Amino acid sequence: MKPHVSVLTLGVSDLNRALAFYRDGLGLPTEGIVGTEFEDGAVAFFRLNGGLTLALWPVTSMAKEAGLRETEMRSGAVAIAHNVGSRSEVDDVIGDAAAAGAVITDPPRERFWGGYAGYFQDLDGHIWEIAWNPHWPVPDQGSGPSPA
Repeated sequence: MKPHVSVLTLGVSDLNRALAFYRDGLGLPTEGIVGTEFEDGAVAFFRLNGGLTLALWPVTSMAKEAGLRETEMRSGAVAIAHNVGSRSEVDDVIGDAAAAGAVITDPPRERFWGGYAGYFQDLDGHIWEIAWNPHWPVPDQGSGPSPA
């Protein structure tokens, strides 16, 4: 396997609610929900910088496709990291997430590793770290979201 991830799919309990959170609350660009003509096919895609796509898919559909029970789909512990270029950007993204209904699990603050970060859970409990790391500069990628 070559070291490349192209799609990160989050299982969600309510696709419309999750779409609104990521599109309207966090400002990620999307064409909305597609695939509704297929049984268990409704999904929302967000094309991120760096070639990564974030997908939102109902957890019931994801479990069915993977041959698992829905409860097994929620057993993995994963945190998604979004690095930004400054402390103030951390504050801004965490603020946007909170305004969109996210639960702030650890507010932005200085971290032991020398950076500044905060954590939130989206509406389905997915953990996001928003971080500024002085040792990992974020390349200028034009308009749109930074890579997650």
